[in-house]
Amino acid sequence: MNDTLCKSLLIRGRVQGVGFRYQMAEEARRLGVAGWVRNRRDGSVEATIAGTPKAVDSMIAWARRGPPAAGVTLVEITEGSGNYARFDMLPTE
Repeated sequence: MNDTLCKSLLIRGRVQGVGFRYQMAEEARRLGVAGWVRNRRDGSVEATIAGTPKAVDSMIAWARRGPPAAGVTLVEITEGSGNYARFDMLPTE
C-alpha cells in the first residue's frame, strides 16, 4: 500500500510499570495500526507503528501522553521499516 507510513518511536519518561505497552497495543488495535512495542532495559519504551498517515499521527499523539499513570518526557521519531500484519507486545530488549 502506498498510503502506509512506518515510524519508529523511542519513548522516554515514566513509561514502564504504568501499563504503557498494554495500553499502546489497545490503542493501535483500535486505530488499525500494525507493528510492535517493547520495554527497553534503559527504562524507555520502543515501538514501530505502521498504518495510514492519519492513524500513525494519532498513535504518535497518544504516545506523547501515554496512559494516565505515565509521565512521557520525550518521544523520538524516526523512519521505520517492515511489514506487519498486527500489533504485538515484544519481550524487553
